[in-house]
Amino acid sequence: MNLSSMLAARHEAGRPVRIGLIGAGKFGSMILNQAKYLKGLHVVGIADLDIEKAHASLSRVGWTDDRLAPSLSDAMTSDKTCVLSDAQALCSLDSIDCIVEATGHPLAGVRHALAAIENGKHVVMVNVEADILCGPVLARRAKEAGVIYSMAYGDQPAAICELVDWVHTAGFELVAAGKGMNFAPPYRYSTPDTVWGYFGWTEEEVAAGDFNPKMYNSFTDGTKAAIEMAAVANATGLDCPEDGLAFPPAGLHDLAQVFKPASEGGRLDGAGLVDIAASREPDGRVVMNNIQYGMFVTFKAPDAYARDCFQQYGLLTDDSGWYGSMWRPFHLIGLETSVSVLAACLRGEATGSSTRYRADAVATAKRDLKVGEWLDGEGGFTVWAKAIPARIAAPMNALPIGLAHHVKLTRDVGKDRVVTLNDVDLTEDQDIVALRKEQDAMME
Repeated sequence: MNLSSMLAARHEAGRPVRIGLIGAGKFGSMILNQAKYLKGLHVVGIADLDIEKAHASLSRVGWTDDRLAPSLSDAMTSDKTCVLSDAQALCSLDSIDCIVEATGHPLAGVRHALAAIENGKHVVMVNVEADILCGPVLARRAKEAGVIYSMAYGDQPAAICELVDWVHTAGFELVAAGKGMNFAPPYRYSTPDTVWGYFGWTEEEVAAGDFNPKMYNSFTDGTKAAIEMAAVANATGLDCPEDGLAFPPAGLHDLAQVFKPASEGGRLDGAGLVDIAASREPDGRVVMNNIQYGMFVTFKAPDAYARDCFQQYGLLTDDSGWYGSMWRPFHLIGLETSVSVLAACLRGEATGSSTRYRADAVATAKRDLKVGEWLDGEGGFTVWAKAIPARIAAPMNALPIGLAHHVKLTRDVGKDRVVTLNDVDLTEDQDIVALRKEQDAMME
């Protein structure tokens, strides 16, 4: 609870925390909006391949032209910000303390993180797609280099990690962790052409906004859930269900009843799992008191005294009183990510980090796929991501969702079957493939 005072001390001493932001999309814009109000935090540079888009993002959040510098060196001496297209230049600038990777592109994100780590920079990985692709090996590289590799606070995985840490620190038995999500089984096969119907938006409403159908479809078909829950497993030591996330419907009043082992009357195969509290019933009805925007943990009292205290202090529990739940109802995305930056730079701590390889998000066919077809990755027409344990994914040579974009099938793959590396022609991105092989050796 001392980050603000530590930052104030750095500001008074004339030693600001200097960061570089890669990616000026929605998440990056939210980070920039709050940076305006944090004395002692200096955004030295913003790297984006689309310079015009980056300037539009700055304008949208009130970043006036008088705060912009023509070069990185000018930014350093003037406390202003340089907008550039060269992310590598940002990663190699000596005076920057931390790189925030917010592109959402898995391959680029991995490469940017490696460059930052090699140049002695902390990394706040907003890009969960990159984290689930190579996060464990990136975390190891960061540790070897003496820097921090961290999830982004404000995003749901980091908030879940915080709740998990609370359970352990309080001395309870962790049973499950997860988040809420607007999901029902038919959503699984949504495509960019059908996605808007699941949001109830008209064509006119979509045309009037700046909406990316693949991004929204990734949330709709469960791919984003698989990516985020597998990342949480890699950060906490929890497991994914062997056949992927089950998405049991649950409101906050019955989290403890649902997210406990089936042997105890719950819906889980066992204790120690991640999963999703769906905000819709299988028939599409909205779950009462759902936690669509929230995160949760369920836990067990270690003894009868603690169980009695649960009841005495109004904790929501299961019918037995032994299992309780704690949750956070909302997360504010990039508006909160400065917590991760300052935790890394001022305390040398990560707000969640994928330090082990326990789970993966693997490409799974949305329909019967034929030889010669091209996979189109996260949120597309061809595959959805399934979160499964690494001990299952690695031996079957499963294709990670992050490598499933613009690759050609060399064999037929049936609907709902996991695509493997043997099913595709993966001649490019061999640097990432090599990192994945290194990561396989870290499997727990």
